[in-house]
Amino acid sequence: MSFKHKHILGIEQMSKEDIEIILDTADAFKEINTRDIKKVPTLRGKTIINAFFEASTRTRLSFEIAGKRLSADTVNISGSTSSVVKGETLEDTARNIEAMAPDIIVIRHGHSGAPHYLAERVGCSIVNAGDGAHEHPSQALLDVMTMREHKGRIEGLEVAIIGDITHSRVVRSNIYCLSKMGAKVRLCGPGTMLPPGIEKLGNVKVYTDMQDAIKDVDVIMMLRIQMERQSNIMLPSLREYARFYGLNPTNVKLAKSDAIVMHPGPMNRGVEISSVVADGVQNVILDQVENGVAVRMALLYLVSGVESMQTS
Repeated sequence: MSFKHKHILGIEQMSKEDIEIILDTADAFKEINTRDIKKVPTLRGKTIINAFFEASTRTRLSFEIAGKRLSADTVNISGSTSSVVKGETLEDTARNIEAMAPDIIVIRHGHSGAPHYLAERVGCSIVNAGDGAHEHPSQALLDVMTMREHKGRIEGLEVAIIGDITHSRVVRSNIYCLSKMGAKVRLCGPGTMLPPGIEKLGNVKVYTDMQDAIKDVDVIMMLRIQMERQSNIMLPSLREYARFYGLNPTNVKLAKSDAIVMHPGPMNRGVEISSVVADGVQNVILDQVENGVAVRMALLYLVSGVESMQTS
């Protein structure tokens, strides 16, 4: 099998085979992150621009680390330090960056479709690090990699995703990814945070009762409330939200005894997840972070056009 995508714009455009290639490549790269010298020459001579126009910790840092561990030259820019604050358009910013001959631009942007817009206008590869409330492909891939490591498979898993479904790009990418890989997805949240028709995106069932949603599932993924994307607050209070939609030591027992607990971060402890569960034996949240570096190494390698993987 070969990977034929120049860009990583979303999971929606990928096939099951594409996803498997990415996951298998990430598995091969993960070993590098355990070495004393965590660097291979795979992308030596390549230039990667990480352009983040929204705040980020895990995604931005792991893309930077991924590029450096592959020996690429990586440069970071943010919205607050770019000419966008002076009124320059995104397209002009990208064209000026492209004039400096980068090989890959990794972009996070608040507007849905921004990476797709750039992919049509520049010649280098574009990797979507999150666009508005649309998609976050690398997050879904690292989530699925983590599930596969802990459960041994993706096909047939029951995965519950709880929280602010309406504003979550993580949800959309996970629906596409999990459905293509044969898992079943349960979405749950307050009615005000469940977009109409979301079940049409994949193998999805929608719940408003959290206890029903997590009963006998293999995986529980909790989401934070994305206040920054809400024009109006969609719940009476955080305390009430935590009561009905927070994961705690009592309701987590409704899932299978070997269920794993996930969170894409950042966590709001005491709101969508209690500290007891977040730090408990079922949580694999730091495994997600670890796998994020390997997945992003795989994505940069696969779109780079390098013909062979160098891991030594």
